Amino acid sequence: MRIGIVCYPTFGGSGVVATELGTALAAEGHQVHFISYSQPVRIDLFSGNIFYHEVSVSDYPLFDYPPYELVLASKLVDVVKYEKLDLLHVHYAIPHASAAYLAKEILESQGIHIPFITTLHGTDITIVGKDPSFEPVITFAINNSDAVTAVSQSLKDDTYANFPNVKKEITVIPNFICPDDYKIEKKLCQKKMYAPYGERILIHVSNFRKVKRVEDVLRVFNIVKKEIPSKLILVGDGPERANIEKLCRELDTCQDIKSLGKIINPEQILSVADLFLLTSETESFGLAALEAMASHVPVVSTNSGGIPEVNIHGFSGMMSNVGDVEDMAKNAIHILKDEDTLQQFKNNAFEQSQKFDIAKILPMYERLYDKVIGK
Repeated sequence: MRIGIVCYPTFGGSGVVATELGTALAAEGHQVHFISYSQPVRIDLFSGNIFYHEVSVSDYPLFDYPPYELVLASKLVDVVKYEKLDLLHVHYAIPHASAAYLAKEILESQGIHIPFITTLHGTDITIVGKDPSFEPVITFAINNSDAVTAVSQSLKDDTYANFPNVKKEITVIPNFICPDDYKIEKKLCQKKMYAPYGERILIHVSNFRKVKRVEDVLRVFNIVKKEIPSKLILVGDGPERANIEKLCRELDTCQDIKSLGKIINPEQILSVADLFLLTSETESFGLAALEAMASHVPVVSTNSGGIPEVNIHGFSGMMSNVGDVEDMAKNAIHILKDEDTLQQFKNNAFEQSQKFDIAKILPMYERLYDKVIGK
């Protein structure tokens, strides 16, 4: 198949999933064309069957905000026609689904049929999508997609709840990991860089938005370190970074926290961690937690959104209510308290992650592709 994948090129979960999916499809012999305003961070253009098409937005003085959706639709028309694509797979509803619909209609007027699949990832439905100004467009784009997927049952339920006029059947296809990416030798010397005296290493990875509640990560860590010698590694960046730096000074924990900024491939740093903290107000899935579990790292998380579909309480980690930092700290201490308990949780976390192996998820997408193109 010749597949066009539309995604955001950023460090967020939707972009990561889209690029990893495209890479896996290319390895299976499909021709994959990524279409975005910048090259996605994880694609390897030296790999066979992978191509990139940049959407260039002109800076025209008439527009305060360049019309990206229209430029994207025009680019989709161009790529579909000249690369002879079989289907489009757009990740994130805004504005990719509506742009794909417009491109489809333009191509239909020229005698070219191109089906498109929309994958919903989370904030396009649970946060941005709740803005009433987006509701009619999102509902229309979803209902007119040839197929729609959501990354969790929770997100599927949220879509129907937030968009009561959505009538399209939504198929749940979860996010995934590529196990080979996590076969990294755990080196003692690397761990000693962050924990020179054998302290436990806690880690958090996110885009530091308010919904991630990263301040709760620091508050949990502050309680844990008073019971168990610990260090905290923060991976990522975003609008809450200044508040986080301020809080660590107030708690007097900055000397025990290492901020690494954005990292394209977090597998190396996850390999030295003992526990992953996910304190989000909501997560449609919790891809960062899954990546941690694939690295043999148990997860202490909130119990909101799709997280319970990934992190199994008492097995791969522990869960608490949103904002309950005392309970999260208690759970973290329980997991970290002795080597035997920690090792059992690490083994269980890895076992749980294998349920989301790309080898199990990829055929679900391929069957859906065959269905929409009529094979």
